[in-house]
Amino acid sequence: MTGFVLFLLLLLPAMVLHEVAHGTVAHWLGDDTAKNQGRLTLNPLKHIDPFGTIVLPLMLAAGQIATIGHVQFLYGWARPVPVNPLNLQLNGRADPRRLMAIVAVAGPAMNLLLAIAAGFALHGGVAVDYLIFFMEINLIIGIFNLIPVPPMDGGRIAVGVLPLPLAIRLARAERLGVFLVLFVLFILPVVMQQFGVRFDPFQDAMAIILPYAERIILILTGNHIGS
Repeated sequence: MTGFVLFLLLLLPAMVLHEVAHGTVAHWLGDDTAKNQGRLTLNPLKHIDPFGTIVLPLMLAAGQIATIGHVQFLYGWARPVPVNPLNLQLNGRADPRRLMAIVAVAGPAMNLLLAIAAGFALHGGVAVDYLIFFMEINLIIGIFNLIPVPPMDGGRIAVGVLPLPLAIRLARAERLGVFLVLFVLFILPVVMQQFGVRFDPFQDAMAIILPYAERIILILTGNHIGS
């Protein structure tokens, strides 16, 4: 339980600032939807998604404890900030598809900045384990959200940069996208494990990407890394 509480305490600011970044960039580009709904705030209560922030992490934790005896992974999300692409403008020019991609980039970029901030904070020598954990959480959230399937940020970025015919096809997958990602990356691995079949693409990918990304952050922030 202590680990779960710590996870939530570190996950909340990562998720909240991720969403605030989306809303802030949308505001800079002329859309005040998030601002008018009070979402440009650091108050976590304004960003809690009942399912993504509370129910899903509890379900994942309970399901893993019941099936494999321990919690191997947890995931959750904040309530997405509302953005109206039709209000977005840059230098007086409207381009909803591409400007929405810029708004989408803001979330993972914020998580990258938080990971870098944690790296610099390591020089203080205080709460090192927590800072490393916070760095890893932000890297995981940032990388995960770059999956190129709408409504993930990566999907919105892809919709913004792909040729229009391909972008339209990809955008049509938005309604089922999040459920497809959750099923393939989180639910299916646990189910297949019960039948003795190992299928865990997210964990396998992160086992390669996360140490590499973490090493880059540590080098960029001037932390000593052994050979």
